Amino acid sequence: MRLQSALSRLLASAASLAALTVPVAAQPSVRAFTGATLIDGNGDTPIANATLLVRDGRIVAAGPAARVTIPANAERVALAGKVIIPGLINAHGHASSVVNLRTYAAYGVTTVYSLGDETPDVFAARDAQRTAAPSHARVYVAGPVLNPSSPDDARAQVAAVADRKVDIVKIRVDDNLGTSPKMKPEIYRAVIDAAHARGLRVAVHLYYLDDAKDLLAAGADYVAHSVRDQPVDAAFTQAMLRANVCYSPTLMREVSTYVYESTPAFFKDSLFLAHANREWMATAQQPARQEATRTSVSAQRYKAQLPVAMRNVKALHQAGVPIAMGTDTGPVGRFQGYFELMEIEMMVDAGLTPTQALQSATRDAARCLKIDGDVGTLAAGKAADFVVLDASPLERISNIRRQHSVWIGGVRMVSLPQ
Repeated sequence: MRLQSALSRLLASAASLAALTVPVAAQPSVRAFTGATLIDGNGDTPIANATLLVRDGRIVAAGPAARVTIPANAERVALAGKVIIPGLINAHGHASSVVNLRTYAAYGVTTVYSLGDETPDVFAARDAQRTAAPSHARVYVAGPVLNPSSPDDARAQVAAVADRKVDIVKIRVDDNLGTSPKMKPEIYRAVIDAAHARGLRVAVHLYYLDDAKDLLAAGADYVAHSVRDQPVDAAFTQAMLRANVCYSPTLMREVSTYVYESTPAFFKDSLFLAHANREWMATAQQPARQEATRTSVSAQRYKAQLPVAMRNVKALHQAGVPIAMGTDTGPVGRFQGYFELMEIEMMVDAGLTPTQALQSATRDAARCLKIDGDVGTLAAGKAADFVVLDASPLERISNIRRQHSVWIGGVRMVSLPQ
């Protein structure tokens, strides 16, 4: 029975993988996407009746139809009445397999900056995308989340991940609401110094404002979670601006800690159900699990602090701190791809405009992660990673869920329910 069960799971996994994979063989070298409204990610006025011309996975031209010449041999993809936006970028996720990367892509997340504990196949996928467009979300990796016990150990651990050619180093400076030891300042300073000596940036998981201030002073490069214990102040805001450090709110991470105290409404959304992990759904709906969440001190604490996190996002954005959309998806209950769409909507709830929230998930995220030469906006020379929507998210941010199709390197990934 165990063998049959394992075989059934393997076949189901293979079927799921096949459903999310799009063959790249025999794809036309030139495609012209015509008739859609184009939102290029720069905050400019959307272009009606636009043409997006793609050759060999790269954008050749993007603009009004009257200004783009379509070659005679191009395949035309008619998108009248649709809206094209840049592919979404998750600036803080966790990719534990290539299957996860296909799930991200199925929801329009075409790039994932994975901040820790990637498997060898994800490293291999990162390497392969340097020479060919992937059939899944692009990915960048951090390797193991470092947890050294001393400054010497910090330097050794940095050397080890540097040898694996990671894109960024990740550390945690958090006591999990007082339930575990927190990394000492002399240790995280050693990590930061050693990483910088090797040309690597450091992303930090944190919770408290005081830690955030000290980490900035130590040279941390990327704040990968919200400050949640208290409102950010002028000193922290100015330090972020001086250092040009980006801030990833991960509001959905907080939601995931308490939302399963009952069955969430999004469990009935057809878009969610199209690719959701059914085992996670079953676990979340167990009565004992829901009761444990309702009575969890930490879950209720995170729930109570979410409004603080949301106010901090608004305050920092208004001050000019770059915001990069991130979610911390990957662990059980944090559904890859769909949570990113909810995060964008939550950022609007926090006070950003739809345009600003969309930019945080495209252009601004790409700039923060130093990958804006390749992705983040739709312009000549960039990778042809984009999402086709049935309606404009600038008119109503929830339209980010009305997805018609997802394209990576000019190749369609998967069609989603409408």
